[in-house]
Amino acid sequence: MTDTDDDAAAGAPGTPGRSLPDRTRIGRAALRVADLDETTAFYRDVVGLAVLDRTDGRAALGVDGTPLLVLERDADRPARSRTDAGLFHTAFRVPSRAALGEALGRVRERWRLDGASDHLVSEALYLDDPEGNGVEIYRDRPREEWPTDDDGTVRMATDPLDIEGVAAAASGSNIVDRAPAGTDVGHMHLEVTSLSAFEAVYVDGLGFDVGMSGPDVRFVAAGGYHHHLGANTWRGRTTPAAGRGLAWFEVVVPDTAALEATRTRLDAVAADGDVEFAVEGREDGFAVTDTDGIEVRVRAAETQSL
Repeated sequence: MTDTDDDAAAGAPGTPGRSLPDRTRIGRAALRVADLDETTAFYRDVVGLAVLDRTDGRAALGVDGTPLLVLERDADRPARSRTDAGLFHTAFRVPSRAALGEALGRVRERWRLDGASDHLVSEALYLDDPEGNGVEIYRDRPREEWPTDDDGTVRMATDPLDIEGVAAAASGSNIVDRAPAGTDVGHMHLEVTSLSAFEAVYVDGLGFDVGMSGPDVRFVAAGGYHHHLGANTWRGRTTPAAGRGLAWFEVVVPDTAALEATRTRLDAVAADGDVEFAVEGREDGFAVTDTDGIEVRVRAAETQSL
């Protein structure tokens, strides 16, 4: 990462602060898929999202009228190769253990569960959609219960989940078709070719703070969250994203002032030239295509999603 002096880190006059504002969050995620009908049905019937808008080539799904996922038909694009960077999973966060139990009921009744973990800060279910895109459904424990290291870093683990305890927390014995209000995209987890290049774009440029990390994984966040983004090199991806799968995802900052500060910080990192990535203006903000060909769209919460 690039060095930043103390004044800049604190947000000296005329200098954008190093970190994103506390209320930064993940917005929508978008996937390119071959079979729009089958994939839409999965996210509706298994994940529990409602179909908000549908055309021959696109479906928007969400909760309580808020779009969370966009599916784009792109059957002509090749499937993602074993070497391509891209999505590890999209993580849908539900507001309670009861809601997680209801999600588990849908998965058991209508799909297949690939994994389940207790991460100390959260409880999580893992599965793949019909086209092999990773999905996590999780609930956070109360923030005051999150364990921390001596330096204040939130500590996570991968322990066995009390899956029957989660199942018992569901509100009843009947399958609940829809995820409740308050469900959102809590984080995105990416597979990248280089963690240092990931940090240059997402930490030095966008302004996420590094949390718990290892030799082959980084977790970064705003506002002390355990992670808004994860990045790993576990499968040894070596080429930029090119096939179907992740099309783009959103980082939503609180207001236009934060949007402008983020763009200024990102442009400064781009001008250094150490890591090559593209930044392009959009009507509702701007888009960054990182070194792995992954597009992240940054907008202010007060702007309309496009």
